This record gives sequence, structure tokens and C-alpha cells, in this order.
Amino acid sequence: MDKVDQQLIAKLRENARTPTAELARALGLSRTTVQSRLERLERTGVVAGYTARLSEAYEGGLIHAYVMVTLAAKQAAAVVAAIRKMPQARRLQSVSGPFDLVAVVAAPSVAEMDRLIDAIGALDGVERTTSSIVLSTKFDR
Repeated sequence: MDKVDQQLIAKLRENARTPTAELARALGLSRTTVQSRLERLERTGVVAGYTARLSEAYEGGLIHAYVMVTLAAKQAAAVVAAIRKMPQARRLQSVSGPFDLVAVVAAPSVAEMDRLIDAIGALDGVERTTSSIVLSTKFDR
């Protein structure tokens, strides 16, 4: 993957529905070249799919948090499966340090966030959670 591919991916992250012709103009390439690069990125698995990105207005109305999770021994698979079923969970990552997992979650209100954090903490295999509510986002790529 070269610098042009990285620029193409950055443009797609901004708006995955950007027309090929517009991508070509932004990158200073022909439409055919951009289409070929996209097909190659998809074929090689670099681009696995396209997704909806919600508006800043909608996202700004949600409460976002990072929920750090400490697991009981040998409970990771069950906890991961349970959190995966929670639609408010946006991302779940295994991390090094004092916590085992970090969940990125969003809820429409403080009360809903409270219930969500309690639900994660109540899962079998979760020993403890520590949460940080996001106050503002400085940038998002």
C-alpha cells in the first residue's frame, strides 16, 4: 500500500459514499486509476467493507464513554460475546496494563449510560469496571 492508497483510504473514511470521479479529482488521478486501486484494495482485503458514519449532530447528542473492564480468569470469550450483543458498544479492545478490555460505548442519556455500565459490570466474568465519560472530541478520523 503506497501513499496514494493511504490518501484514498483517508478520503473514504471521511465519506465512504464519495463518487469515484470526486475521489479522482481530489487525488489528482483518473477515475479509472481510482477504480482500479479501490478494486485492488477490496480484493486484497485492505478494504473489507463500507459503513455508515453518523452525523456530528446525532453523535453530539449521545453520551460516549470508555469502560475499562477487569476480567476473572479465563472469562474473556464469554464477556466479549456478551458485550458484542450490546448495540450501544461501538468497539471492544483487548489492552495491556491494569485492565483487560476497553469498551467504547454510546447512549442517548446519562440514565441509559448508567444502565449500560451497570449491565457490563454485572456480566458473569467481569470483576470490575472503571468508566470515563467523554467530555468532548477534539477530532475523529
